[in-house]
Amino acid sequence: MSVSTKLQNKLDDLPNKPGCYMMRDRRGKIIYVGKAVSLRKRVQSYFRQSTRRRGDPKLRSLVKSIHDLDYIVVRNEAEAILTEGKLIKEYKPYYNVLFKDDKRFLLVRTEPSHPFPMFKTCRIKRDDGAMYFGPYVSSPAAKATVDFIEKTFGIRKCQPRVPDENTYKHCINDIVRFCSAPCIGKVSSEEYLERFEEACAFLRGERMKYLVDLREKMEEASKKMKFEEAASLRDILLKLQETIKKRARVAPTAAMKREDAAKAVRELRDVLGLKKIPRVVEGYDISNISGTHSVGSMVCFVDGMSRRNRYRRFRIKTVEGSDDPGMMAEVIKRRFGRMKKEGGEPPDLVIVDGGITQVHAARGELDKLGLSTIPVAGLAKRYEEIYWEDGKPTILLDKRANALKMLQRLRDEAHRFALTYHRHLRGKRIRESVLDDIPGIGMERKRMILEHFGSVRKLEKASVEDIMQVKGIGSEMAKLIFSSLKSN
Repeated sequence: MSVSTKLQNKLDDLPNKPGCYMMRDRRGKIIYVGKAVSLRKRVQSYFRQSTRRRGDPKLRSLVKSIHDLDYIVVRNEAEAILTEGKLIKEYKPYYNVLFKDDKRFLLVRTEPSHPFPMFKTCRIKRDDGAMYFGPYVSSPAAKATVDFIEKTFGIRKCQPRVPDENTYKHCINDIVRFCSAPCIGKVSSEEYLERFEEACAFLRGERMKYLVDLREKMEEASKKMKFEEAASLRDILLKLQETIKKRARVAPTAAMKREDAAKAVRELRDVLGLKKIPRVVEGYDISNISGTHSVGSMVCFVDGMSRRNRYRRFRIKTVEGSDDPGMMAEVIKRRFGRMKKEGGEPPDLVIVDGGITQVHAARGELDKLGLSTIPVAGLAKRYEEIYWEDGKPTILLDKRANALKMLQRLRDEAHRFALTYHRHLRGKRIRESVLDDIPGIGMERKRMILEHFGSVRKLEKASVEDIMQVKGIGSEMAKLIFSSLKSN
């Protein structure tokens, strides 16, 4: 069976990394999803002659149906397993065999709404209002982590929703497991909840000091020659590090990204009090060093996803020095002035990189153009504050909020786009200045040389004979140019 040139090129370009692969038929429909420690070795194995000759009928039928393939690179095998399961459930490919035992990684579950919350392990994440941590690749490590936080933070293990003195009659966990015993009033309800919040912070990886303390206890036990105790602490420490630092993550699919983006724009509407969902959001940034090679950038997100075909860049023409608000005003004026002239559709929201001065600059230019209905907000990097309308306090969102994450992506993308253009102009100027330093090269000769070769980079690769092809350049001048470029 011959393989198309398009498919063969994809097979040749497969990375030697863990990930998931998706086989498509002639209609573009996903017919099989698989995982691999090495995408290159696994996927290429399907197209070997031995596979076509000795493979079972189902496998040969699959290979014959493959017309195209896609893949997702992940960090490790655990992520590949999770991502494979997610993709199979999303696309339900024809050739896939569903997981027979529905094996899943462990999660740690707790219900913060309970009077005295506790932690349990489970394998299925439900939409039940509970808080879940994980999934965790190693089941023993997950169970050891729950045991550690129960002992370290005094979290109860008993089953009653509200434990009381009758519960305590049959329990000795406050003696053998360091339970804080809220059932008999050893700690108040408020203190117990503080312990619970600290345990949750540890599971989120925000309290690494407990791992440091555990390591110090291990080293101290080793120095006192209590080797069994040290070995036990070492095993606990390794399991905790595996749990806290190496939680498995599902590589986001395109559908998952779209879903998160849709949540973000809805959140943004509610946060800013907009009349409608900001489907089209434009982000602006300025880049310069001491006022030189000043540029501006505009990036665009539609439904929370970037649209690169709508990106624009601006070379600042009317503002000198380090005047970021003035440069922002110029960019806004040029972009929306052209939009009005060409009859384009305005965005639903404008985001500028910076604080209140940048917001005022953009707002002022939009008002002058009669576009006062377009809302403007600024995102300041230091505290990630949102600067909004005059007289209103700044908005500080939770770091995990989808709306903030989308604004950060927009701001960072505008910054990257502006910085790339700035570096391009600066690099171009540096390369051109090499010609300026060669005696006998004036503006006219410089223009003719650059027109002939297109760039200094190409000129650097030229021989003396090639340089002599430029009108007005003799052998001596060509040798001088050649040697000067080589020395630089």
